[in-house]
Amino acid sequence: MKNSNFFSQMMSSIGKFFVKIWNGILNLRKKRGFNSILASLFSIVIGIVIGLLLMLMIKPKDAFYGLAMMLTGGVSNISNIFQVLYTAAPLLMTGLAVGFAFKTGLFNIGAAGQYTVGAFFAIFGAVILKLPWYLDILLAALGGALWGAIPGLFKAFLNVNEVITSIMFNWIGLFAVDLIIANTPRLLDTYYGGADQSRAVNVAGVNPGAKLPSLGMESLSPYMNVGIFIAIILAIVMFIILNKTTFGYELKACGYNKESSKYAGINAKRNIVLSMAISGALAGIGGALTYLAGTAQMQVTKSISPIGFNGIPVALLGMSNPIGIIFSALFIAYIQIGGNAMQPEFATEVIDIVISVIIYLSAFSLVFKQAIDKYLLNRKRKQIDLELAEENKPKPPAVETPKEGDLQ
Repeated sequence: MKNSNFFSQMMSSIGKFFVKIWNGILNLRKKRGFNSILASLFSIVIGIVIGLLLMLMIKPKDAFYGLAMMLTGGVSNISNIFQVLYTAAPLLMTGLAVGFAFKTGLFNIGAAGQYTVGAFFAIFGAVILKLPWYLDILLAALGGALWGAIPGLFKAFLNVNEVITSIMFNWIGLFAVDLIIANTPRLLDTYYGGADQSRAVNVAGVNPGAKLPSLGMESLSPYMNVGIFIAIILAIVMFIILNKTTFGYELKACGYNKESSKYAGINAKRNIVLSMAISGALAGIGGALTYLAGTAQMQVTKSISPIGFNGIPVALLGMSNPIGIIFSALFIAYIQIGGNAMQPEFATEVIDIVISVIIYLSAFSLVFKQAIDKYLLNRKRKQIDLELAEENKPKPPAVETPKEGDLQ
């Protein structure tokens, strides 16, 4: 009898536990960001499925093995984990740059140029001025802010579309940086005994104080440093500014409707310039986090760094929410590092194609969110229509029960 009671109580407790979980899911659906999270997850799954289909077409025998390596390679050893964090830091910053501009109604497609200029300012501060790492990061933010403010000025005072000017300044920034580095011997690797004339010096070798602190974990991996923590802190700061301050409200209001914000006493032109400057500063810090780590050297080439452009899918996947961008940057960095584990079964070109497909299909999360919102809205409308139809449905006339006196 005791065993029977114990069993029934246990089953009752398990049942209540699952009821609580189900109610939690139902309540979660009512939360503001649930549809955004669902859309992002759905776009990631679609991207991975299409990536798998590509591998099946290219090399069917190794397709599932390649997918498994890509999804587990980022955590296969401690070095890869730290490399994911190192790769995610600049992606997070360029994603924040694009996302911040999106939130304020601007499309900053010039994060690549701002990233490049910011990286140059950091390298110049480290090598020529011998500044410590934290001042180099501030210098990079200044460089990125200046490069971002220029398209903002064109937008605010001449009404020139920021997409056009920011694209132009991507290339202007790239060629200007290449020209300065190529004609400044102290910035070149060959000045310090290196053999590559098209490569800037490694800042850690010239100025150890400019290298990002490794938190005592350099023996585990050369990729471990404070960069990812700086990026996450800045993401939280951007979230607070956008959602909890009057300044953030003004920036968003100006972005949503420039003319209406004027009637509210908001200086629209100032806010446009500030939005682009802040966006550029974030991208510039991303450049500093890449090259102050001591594991990368800037190349004097005629191609723009993909990290700047990858900030666009990072921002879209994170729905331009600074907290969402943290997770989207980690995901894209994880996929990129995991892709390296697909070798030698797949050629580098194939890996790049598969990863690119996954990354850019992930950026369709906004489309999926709109579809989910539309579906839920139509479903709610139908439910309301049914309830109204039920209320307006004519009721059958009430049948009166004859009284005893009437029967006589």
